Order: sequence, then structure tokens, then C-alpha cells
Amino acid sequence: MQLQNPTLFRQHALINHEWRQSAHGKRIDVTNPFDQTIIGSIPDLSADEVRDAVQFAKDAQKAWADKTAFERGEILHRWADLIDQNIDDLALIMTTEQGKPLKESKGEIGYANSFIRWFAEEGKRIYGDTIPAKHAKLRHIVLKQPIGVCAAITPWNFPAAMITRKVAPALASGCTMIVRPDSQTPFSALALGELAIQAGLPKGVLQIVTGEAKVIGSVLTEHPDIKKLSFTGSTQVGKLLMAQSASTLKKLSLELGGNAPFIIFDDANIDKAIEGVMSSKYRNAGQTCVCANRIYVQRGIFDEFVSLFKQKVEALSVGSGLDDPDLGCLINEKAIKNTQELLKDALDKGATLITGGTPHPKHPACFLPTVVTDITSQMRIAHEEIFAPIAALYPFDTESEVIAQANDTPYGLAAYFYTDNHARSWRVTERLEYGMVAQNTGLLSTEVAPFGGVKESGFGREGSKYGMDEYVTTKYWCLDIGE
Repeated sequence: MQLQNPTLFRQHALINHEWRQSAHGKRIDVTNPFDQTIIGSIPDLSADEVRDAVQFAKDAQKAWADKTAFERGEILHRWADLIDQNIDDLALIMTTEQGKPLKESKGEIGYANSFIRWFAEEGKRIYGDTIPAKHAKLRHIVLKQPIGVCAAITPWNFPAAMITRKVAPALASGCTMIVRPDSQTPFSALALGELAIQAGLPKGVLQIVTGEAKVIGSVLTEHPDIKKLSFTGSTQVGKLLMAQSASTLKKLSLELGGNAPFIIFDDANIDKAIEGVMSSKYRNAGQTCVCANRIYVQRGIFDEFVSLFKQKVEALSVGSGLDDPDLGCLINEKAIKNTQELLKDALDKGATLITGGTPHPKHPACFLPTVVTDITSQMRIAHEEIFAPIAALYPFDTESEVIAQANDTPYGLAAYFYTDNHARSWRVTERLEYGMVAQNTGLLSTEVAPFGGVKESGFGREGSKYGMDEYVTTKYWCLDIGE
């Protein structure tokens, strides 16, 4: 990587403003998923070293909370300014370790930064209440205070945005934060940590620990001084972390798996609907928790939709993210294998392949954008989160039928639908069992609105004023003022 600012490429954990190796010297290699070349390595920290980070965070938290929201906001804005100034380098680091196209990496950096700027201001609006009392001598006051030391475990698919969406509200509210990034994409997190230091963030306020998930996860869930844990990842791991956190009754927010329906009614603008599916399904090569997983098209327009959609999909370019194609590679060889097995199961059970269906002939780490139809409930693809560039299309007849199908899943993160019927808009939105619903758009994520799911997609919200609530406690003060 030819970086304009080489200080951004860090291969150490960040603990109390020090770039540290692990005491035992063990390291984890990080590879470029497109060609499997080794980019660098990170320390494999021990549990004791992670506990040291917790103590530093605890020591720093009171002084950080004692700063005014305006003072904390100034530092966060300086951090955001530095991120803007280094966006090209940050995008290059992200694409090299994650594989997404450079334009998507730049887009993610901008999206990640929007949370820092939003919460730098939202921290000034952590309001309490004065409640009218039943008795003249009493006063009832509600205070909002920072919860304390927080921890975040973040995934590989959005290695910057998933960090700032958690870190920014924590820091703005007066909490300190320890982040464990995924070992496949740690360098984006460490680069953000370097810029946070340059912005003037005090020691111990933001620390980044690297190493094995089980070792670090055990400390972050079981340590009594960590008051809040935020996790984005699979439902299976989320349940494990929830169980491990039970002994300390830790506050949790879990953003877990999805199985998003994307419903297109026959009164919709079909061209705009196709644009929405393209942006939702194939962003990050389909490796997003909110991407279209089951695409339902009303039967009267189904054949036309398939024909037009096929043309759009086959026009997508595929290759190295550094060449800035439409689609980059999948995260690793296991992801390629899982994609092939999921597709084979569908085709063996009667699904029809419309286009794609194989790894790219010149780039084996990339999977061709794929479209399949004739999906039945016996196929894995009908129930599992695809996490690959495969679009599964289903015809449907009636509104009630498609709502039942859309809700027939243990997941409830995001749902999409296209219609120009006003009454239907209300009916469908209210009946979909999802934490987020988008109408006539394939992109719903923004810093100004709450992001999160229901059912086995987790709980808690990120972004917006609601995201700040995750990092504060509500204290009731009852005061007898006397005569």
C-alpha cells in the first residue's frame, strides 16, 4: 500500500495511547482476500493484556465524563476532520484488507464519519426531566449519565462504519470504549485509532485490542467493570455473548443476522425497483446484513422484471477492489465455498439459474453476480442469510400472501417494498415484523435514523437520538426541599 500518510498503517494493539505487541509475541497474519497475499499482522493479545485495557478505560472514564459535552464534541469534530483529510488512505487500507471496491470504501468512510459528527452534536442534547410532584415540598428530577466503560465487537464487512456507529455515541456521552475489530480487517480500526490520538482524545478513552475472538470476548463479556457491550455479527455468536454477559447483567445491544424481504408490487415503477434491488443486493458483493435476501415480485410483472434485471446484473463488472469494479471479492475461501454449496443445494432441488452461478473465471476470489428463480421452501437459500451476490427471485399473487412469506423467518432486521399505493404503504409497513422498513428505496442506513432489528436479529438501536440512549443510564432524583 502506497499511503500518503504511512502513520495510518499500524500493526500493534492500541492500549492507553501506546502501540503494543503481545507479551508472548504471538501474532495473527492479515491477508488481502483478493489474492491471499499477506498485508501485515496484528498482536494476539492475552486475556491479562485485555484486562489491562479495561483498567485503563476505567481510570480514564471519570475525567472524560467530567468534560462538558461541548469539550468532548470539539475533540470528536477534530477526529472527523482528520478522517476527511485522510479518506484516500483509509479507503485504500479498507479495500486492501476487505476487498470491496474503492468507491464503496470511500463511501463507507464518509458514512462512518457521519456518525462521529452527528454524535459530537447529539451529546449536547442528552436531556433529563423535571417531573411535577404530588406534594409541594418534593421535587422529582431525572438525570441522564454515562453508563461507564463500554466495549464493542465489530465485524469484517464494514470495518470502519461499525466502529464509529458504536464509538461515537459512547464517547459523546462520556463513556470510554474498548473495540475488538475482526482479525480479518483490523487495520481500518487501527488507522481510526491513530487519528483519534492525533485529534487529542485522552489516554484510555478509546482502545483497540486485537487477537482471538474467544479470548477477548470472554474478558469483555465477563469483566464487571465493563457496563455495556455492543456487538454486530451473527445471531449464533450474539446468543453466546448474551449468555456470557449474564453473570454481570451487562447492558447489551446486539445487531445480528438478517433475512431481508424485498417486495415489488405490480403498481411500482419497475425501473426504480430494479435500481433499488441492485443497490441493496450487490453492494459489498452481497455481504451485508440488510441486503435483499428474498426478492418477491408480483406475478403480473415477474417475467418482465426477470428479463430487465438479468440485463442489469450481467452488465456489472467484477474484479479487484483496487481496480474499482462494481463488485469486489468475497472475504475468504470459506465464503466462496459456502456460496457454491448454497447455490448447488438450490439447483439440485429444482431452482433455475438465470445468470452467473460460478466464481469469476479470472478471479477465483470473486463470485459472479447471480440470479435464480423457482425457489421452494425445501431449499436452504429460502431460509438462510445468503451473504453473497446471489439474488433469489420469488413470484407472488396477493398482498396478504407475500406479507406472510416475508414474516416467515426468525429474523427481523430490514425489509423493503416498492409500491405507489398510499393505503398499501401503511398496511405493509405496519404488518412487516422488522425493525426497519424501506419503501421505494434500496438503501436505508443513515446516521439520523435508528438502526436495529427485532426477533432474532437482536435489540438496541444505533444512530439517531435513540442510539445515544444505549450509552446512558437514567437516574431518578427525589428531593425534599423542606420549608
